[in-house]
Amino acid sequence: MQERLNKLIAQAGIASRRGAEELIKDGRVSVNGKIISELGTKADAEKDHIKVNGKLINLKLAKRENAYILLNKPKGYLSSAADPEGRKLVTDLIKGFGKLHPVGRLDYNTEGLIILTNDGDLTNFISSSKQIPKVYEVKTKGIPTEVAIKKLQRGTVLEDGFKTAPCEIEILKPTEKNGWYKVTLMEGHNQQIRKMFDSIGHSVVKLKRTEIGHIKDDRIPVGAYRELDEDEIKLFKSKQNPKL
Repeated sequence: MQERLNKLIAQAGIASRRGAEELIKDGRVSVNGKIISELGTKADAEKDHIKVNGKLINLKLAKRENAYILLNKPKGYLSSAADPEGRKLVTDLIKGFGKLHPVGRLDYNTEGLIILTNDGDLTNFISSSKQIPKVYEVKTKGIPTEVAIKKLQRGTVLEDGFKTAPCEIEILKPTEKNGWYKVTLMEGHNQQIRKMFDSIGHSVVKLKRTEIGHIKDDRIPVGAYRELDEDEIKLFKSKQNPKL
């Protein structure tokens, strides 16, 4: 089956997809002896001889195994596989599983559950799907009015012009100075929850993701991780491919 070269290079653990694109643009990738410089070029790892920096990567691709890791992300880590500023990455916390990438993003100062994998198709599905709810615990500065919360529940226009979809907001036990909420989103706009509460004048002072679809795990300490089990993976894939 033909796949994009940048995806194959990433699956071989040589570079991220973006890094693979740079390798292609630099003329360091060849297919069947021909240097490839055009992004978007496809190849078949079972039929074509694919080389990066003159080295064949087909054997690495033949041995590839998918890994699915659930991490309880601490604050102060970037949800990325690389950072030009040299900040700490979620991938730094995972050892022994080869090249992984985060599924979607959690803000630098947000805690909670995030999946890391080398399965590009499942990554794209979970990141873009509106079938998989993501649940967050939110602490706000001050206590929003009931009217303001209902406005967020119905959907609202953010400062950047994005119109949020309706969402579930459950009021948890507040303190005298802070509101506490359980927020369930079916979409993933950049920093959406922070922007939502900013729009009603109550900034978020603590944010933690507690659930990703059917995945809910309170047993993992902050900064620790575990592999998803077979049933957890199958449930995601059954949504990805309902006919299977």
